Amino acid sequence: MTNPIAAIILAAGMGTRMKSDLHKVLHPIAGRPMLLHLIDNVRVLDPERIVVVAGARREQVEAAVTPLGVEVAIQAEQLGTGHAVRQAEAALSGFDGDVLILYGDVPLVSTATMARMVERLHSDGEPSVVVLGFRPADAAAYGRVIADKDGRIAKIVEYKDASADERAVTLCNSGLMAVRSADLFRLLAQVTNDNAAGEYYLTDLAELAVKDGRGAVVVETAADEVAGVNSRAELAAVDASWQAKRRVQAMAEGATLVDPATVWFSFDTKVGRDVLIEPNVFFGPGVSIADGATIRGFSHIEGATIGSGAEVGPYARLRPGAVLGEKSKVGNFVEVKKAVLGRGAKANHLTYLGDAEIGAGANIGAGTITCNYDGFFKYKTVIGEGAFIGSNSALVAPVTIGAGAIVGAGSTVTKDVEADALRLVRPEQQTKSDWAKRFREMMAAKKAAK
Repeated sequence: MTNPIAAIILAAGMGTRMKSDLHKVLHPIAGRPMLLHLIDNVRVLDPERIVVVAGARREQVEAAVTPLGVEVAIQAEQLGTGHAVRQAEAALSGFDGDVLILYGDVPLVSTATMARMVERLHSDGEPSVVVLGFRPADAAAYGRVIADKDGRIAKIVEYKDASADERAVTLCNSGLMAVRSADLFRLLAQVTNDNAAGEYYLTDLAELAVKDGRGAVVVETAADEVAGVNSRAELAAVDASWQAKRRVQAMAEGATLVDPATVWFSFDTKVGRDVLIEPNVFFGPGVSIADGATIRGFSHIEGATIGSGAEVGPYARLRPGAVLGEKSKVGNFVEVKKAVLGRGAKANHLTYLGDAEIGAGANIGAGTITCNYDGFFKYKTVIGEGAFIGSNSALVAPVTIGAGAIVGAGSTVTKDVEADALRLVRPEQQTKSDWAKRFREMMAAKKAAK
């Protein structure tokens, strides 16, 4: 592709079926707003301009895309898709190239499909308009694309305006198009609202292109790629479709998923080779897993870096800032937040490690807590290489445990421990013979007297 490319993304709808205060196109798929998924795919084509057409709750859309250098055009009145595209005319002033028309609530369109649409503009007769079509299992109320065997379009008809014969056609209109900028707004100016809905249909461009001489053609893609989101149920379905493809990708790249359907990735999860992921694992944004790591079942991981050969879980939680070094281990019911575990360090069970640095080979006993927060500020705990922290210990930060030091079980440590020292913080134990027996007899007598 040598022509400059621009993209117009329509996102002006009310999204009332979502029943949400959040704009429809900002609802997340795999932890990222669906609109940003689409923008990412467009950007691979190195577009000269991207314009999002917003309407209701436009301030939310502007806040999401303006930092990305995306321009926002406003559709104040909802008068149809053709009218929506016309609102981007000023933003594309002076642009001479190919324009992709996309929908913010159709987020899974691949870069390859977008490229195929643009390439079709410049092959086999150089049509004025390229329409993206699909064949769903149930055509339902989709608009139909009436085309010959070579894909040349006679017309696109909305379901409510279609005849019985036209409704029997299985090729449906996704609404996505590629049009030369020289043709787009010239043809749009000819679109009328003489139809059952009284709206300006973008689909009329195809018929106008036919009358104009060069015509319109359809290219097809799989139905799941153009699935739209208008409700929470459809959002879940599109997310599930994304997840299914991502799981296949992870396995193709060398990871083992014991029960793929129960593993949930984020949009940016990085998984190395020979990684084993057990069932019921959830990855939030910002996770990187190196080769040979093991993620055991029922773990929740976000914002974490997991080193090669490390082991996580089962039932572990890694929060943002968790860094697990090579062959380190975080076991069941361990929570790690903004803490670094060195090579071979272990926290096998029932532990909280927050704002901490744990040296290589250190062992953290069950029930250990780094007390990192005083209600106002966070403080750091440093545990040296090879240190041993006994079970049920509380390390009150800021505090440093030296390399090779041992903290006895049940200790509350408030002062630094020097290297190779033993710290014991527990009262002297006493034994009172027969005390428990006498206590039970006394209490039983009191109860009997009532």
